[in-house]
Amino acid sequence: MFTTHAAPLRILASTTSLLCLIVVVLGAYVRLNDAGLGCPDWPGCYGHLTPVAAAADVGPGGVAADIAQASGRPLVLGKAWREMVHRYAAGLLVLLIVVLAACATAWRRERLASRALSLTLTLPAIVIIQALFGMLTVTWQLKPAIVTTHLLLGLTTLSLLWWLTLGLWRADRGPRPPPGSLREIDLPGPRLRLARGLALVALVLLALQIALGGWTSSNYAALACPDLPTCQGSWWPPSDFRSGFQLTRDVSITAGRGFGAAALVAIQLAHRLGAVLVSLALLIAAGAALRVRSRGAALPAAILVLAALLLQLTFGISMVLRGFPLELATAHNAGAALLLLATLNLNHALYPVAK
Repeated sequence: MFTTHAAPLRILASTTSLLCLIVVVLGAYVRLNDAGLGCPDWPGCYGHLTPVAAAADVGPGGVAADIAQASGRPLVLGKAWREMVHRYAAGLLVLLIVVLAACATAWRRERLASRALSLTLTLPAIVIIQALFGMLTVTWQLKPAIVTTHLLLGLTTLSLLWWLTLGLWRADRGPRPPPGSLREIDLPGPRLRLARGLALVALVLLALQIALGGWTSSNYAALACPDLPTCQGSWWPPSDFRSGFQLTRDVSITAGRGFGAAALVAIQLAHRLGAVLVSLALLIAAGAALRVRSRGAALPAAILVLAALLLQLTFGISMVLRGFPLELATAHNAGAALLLLATLNLNHALYPVAK
């Protein structure tokens, strides 16, 4: 049975999830364009709300001119627009999350909204923390640890929104079981228990791999291995894992990137090895889900995981073979987000809908 406000809440949660995905992809696009400091101040751009207003104020004595001189970064209109479009979208996302939390609070007496209340109230706090890290990303000059944390917080927000959306859309589907009865899926057999465990392990490994991918991107380490499957013509070239994973290290976005070549190689090697491990874990988890007798939503969820994995591997391999073009690098980041959503969907589908 649907509650009075179920449909609006579902639509709002779905819209907010989609916008969050767009913000994550835009963030990757900005980072890959070296536009993260397209506006060296925050939250405005050279002291103005738009790059156009900033461009009109770059003359002597203007606020934009003073900020450009103090930061050592003259205004580049294209990069400024990329950064500000990302900020505008992020601002709209914050607004929608606040509205979502307000709606869930207002409708808390309804059974469906009550289940979503704790999750919707958690989201604004995470978004505020993420916004703070977004500010630090600019003010701390793209420090890798800050950039990676900002990315992970964005994906955490996306994951929570998606989990909320899945719960809202799957709630109250189908007839209610008679009082005191149990459905078959409520009594998990060995195959279902195994599938649940493997799906959770795959999700954890995927989260770690995404963090590793963020570290690779924020350190500009992708170009350290321009060939595939070898790296610089060797299966294990000289690498410096200690320097590569020094979390307090700064990195320059100019020539040299701040790390030695061996450190960059170590980061990229770790990312590639992680990709192999995660791919195997996802294949095994999806295969286990396909073997569950009462599969229900698990069947399409497992197929979606396999499709998302194939897409992501295609993006990753094509990106290296074609020399890291911007569009494929951005697609690779988007593919990681989609794979995360598909894996969350699989974990959600392996449990019964709460009644």
